[in-house]
Amino acid sequence: MLHSRKPFSGCLSRRADSPASRVVGAMLVASALGFGAASADAAVVHLDFEDINATYPSGYASILDFYNGGTSSDGTSGTNYGISFGDNALAICLNTLGTSCSNTSRGGLGDPTSQLGGLFFLSGSETFLNYAAGFDTGFSFNYVSLNFSGSVNVYDDLNGAGNILATLNLSPNAGSCPGFNAGFCPFSPTGVLFSGTAKSIGFGGVANQIVFDDVTFGTDTPGPGPINPPSSSVPGPLPIFGVGMGFGFSRMLRRRIKLASSKA
Repeated sequence: MLHSRKPFSGCLSRRADSPASRVVGAMLVASALGFGAASADAAVVHLDFEDINATYPSGYASILDFYNGGTSSDGTSGTNYGISFGDNALAICLNTLGTSCSNTSRGGLGDPTSQLGGLFFLSGSETFLNYAAGFDTGFSFNYVSLNFSGSVNVYDDLNGAGNILATLNLSPNAGSCPGFNAGFCPFSPTGVLFSGTAKSIGFGGVANQIVFDDVTFGTDTPGPGPINPPSSSVPGPLPIFGVGMGFGFSRMLRRRIKLASSKA
């Protein structure tokens, strides 16, 4: 199927209770509320499969350790998330307007910075992703399949070992993307929340018949999340209220100390 050019034949072909303690407590609560949101945002990791292939348009590089401090088979390297891929995991080249390098495209939809590359496999019925440090809460991605169903399993050990924490069954979902010369288009989002700590993902289906993109850890919504996390923008009303209470207690305490000093 790698070299087939038949229409739509595959995705490749085309504590103290004092005023002072209350001040400290109020300020600590406000601080904790603010920093809690920042921590949750920072936990989300998003893989867009861009720049794995050395050029665009391109062939189909093995992803390997591109996200693990190493390189792809093209010698390219990305952010080191401690995530590695099986030998059969490839980066497909996605069609854009005016450029055809496979039978797959985002159709100009979704994240504008995630339009050129995706994850697929040409051999076997599954490819694995390993995340040695582990991740929790949720997992999500975009996918497209023309004629065949697929599935994705989340495991609590490496290489698909251990217990299955979550399963996503995927139905054929390709539609129409005029102008992009692609049968495998557009992609659809899916995701799942789960309990426990996961360490590997198994992407299953028929070889050359399913493509994944925007693989995201820590949430059931695929993509990079907010460009400016809440912690780096204007604080919400609750943290502001907490800080205001802290300053109110502080002013009251200073007045009491001043009054006590004048009576002494």
